[in-house]
Amino acid sequence: MGFYDYTVPTRDGGEFATRDFEGKVVLVVNTATGCGFTPQYARISDIYDKYASQGFEVLDIPCDQFPNPSGEKPAFRYCNEQFHTRFPQMAETDVTGENALPLYKFLTSEKGFEGFAPGADALVDAVKAMDPDYESSDSIKWNFTKFVIDREGNVLARFEPTATPREVEAFIKTVL
Repeated sequence: MGFYDYTVPTRDGGEFATRDFEGKVVLVVNTATGCGFTPQYARISDIYDKYASQGFEVLDIPCDQFPNPSGEKPAFRYCNEQFHTRFPQMAETDVTGENALPLYKFLTSEKGFEGFAPGADALVDAVKAMDPDYESSDSIKWNFTKFVIDREGNVLARFEPTATPREVEAFIKTVL
């Protein structure tokens, strides 16, 4: 199976087919509203607005598997109000473990974990507390892990939450 063979549950109980993104460059990101990385939404939203007309899409998949204070508002409302997001946000789902969304099992099998950026000591400590052997698996480690898919459905890159949105944008520009 490839990227275009998956579906993702939508907020309204339906299914979104990834094949609807055929021919586009896609950023798939697992998100959370009460996470220290949540401010990345603003930059992701800016990148989307800047490149959507060139065939760029964002697939926002909220996840509540990692410790973070929960937001008071539902994720969709929060993101629209705080970051003016216009890209599709799916239903909250698991991105790691036995109940992980099949799309995420595929993504992590295509692009494994290669480590966090230097200086991510607090994140490493938090991840290590959840999984002392975290470095030996390709699973999603935290919110705002990003995957870039090219126009043919190939998984080209994985960016951990510690990657800056500027790095992600620079890579996306090379693919567009």
